[in-house]
Amino acid sequence: MLKSIRKEVLQANPGLVKYCLLIFTLASYIYACTQSQKEGAEIIPGIIWYDTEGNPINAHGGGIMYHEGTYYWYGEYKGDSTYRLEWVTTWECWRADAGGVSCYSSKDLLNWKFEGVVLPSTPHDTISDLHPSQVIERPKVIYNDKTKKFVMWMHIESPDYEKAHAGVAISDTPTGQFTYLGSFKPNGNDSRDQTVFKDDDGRAYHIYSSEWNKTLYIGLLNDEYTQHTGKYTRNFINLSREAPAVFRHEGKYYLISSGCTGWDPNVAECAVADSLLGEWQIIGNPCVGKDADSTFFAQSTFVLPVAGRKDTYIAMFDRWNKTNLIDSRYVWLPLTFKDGKPVIEWKDKWTLD
Repeated sequence: MLKSIRKEVLQANPGLVKYCLLIFTLASYIYACTQSQKEGAEIIPGIIWYDTEGNPINAHGGGIMYHEGTYYWYGEYKGDSTYRLEWVTTWECWRADAGGVSCYSSKDLLNWKFEGVVLPSTPHDTISDLHPSQVIERPKVIYNDKTKKFVMWMHIESPDYEKAHAGVAISDTPTGQFTYLGSFKPNGNDSRDQTVFKDDDGRAYHIYSSEWNKTLYIGLLNDEYTQHTGKYTRNFINLSREAPAVFRHEGKYYLISSGCTGWDPNVAECAVADSLLGEWQIIGNPCVGKDADSTFFAQSTFVLPVAGRKDTYIAMFDRWNKTNLIDSRYVWLPLTFKDGKPVIEWKDKWTLD
């Protein structure tokens, strides 16, 4: 009976129907916004992370630079198709077309604005390092206070991973576009997974896997940050470490890296030294808890000191999806210290507070 009455009332009042639909739509929108803001205040490792325009963030193997109150996240901009090079038989060579290097900006490390592809690929230049058929990996950017340039280092590779070069690009602004200067083998040796580190004294260092990933090199850069000085050290000889991430804490330097197992995760390892070109002491796996022996099914890429917060660090990892590389996820976790050693513990969700 009540159902029949409601039907008659609504049929007699079409305006009421529109009004009810409007109220329902507005209520749904307000609820969605509330939920979005609530979720946006938390970092949830491993989920799809959207930028401020609602698109998935495409910045893999990346690093973050903090400059004048803004964070800039640079990463590999991957194509949307993944394929395997069957003629490479030494490992599972899954790849996606190189789309260049992307940049996202944020004030709060939660909401990221897409600034564009700041080092684009060059589809019409088949012999270029930046052609989509080539490999552009692990871009990192630091600012040079003397030259007022933003300097990007990256791993430049051929499709079969035989080239093993380091590439360099510069820009007048953090959002580019960056001018590519070329690639080379630093100190005459191959360079694969890499990062750069700018110290408090203004000196900068290039840290990279070399000797077919068997040994990790650390080299001092020139005043422009665009070349090596020839001063370098060989570290973790024959231990096969890659994916280096370096940070400083209370006067000591820490380096987190992974083993070499292709796209598959493995146990992370941390080392400490009194200087970047000094002797490194291995202190074990910084990850603790469930799935710590697989680095939470991810691989290190960067450790970010949070600006304005003492002893606050974010450990950044990539959870690679080798058969759909554009859908590789970002795993960010708080890094703390216990008994003088870095500790990274899994959290389903967490906040900077």
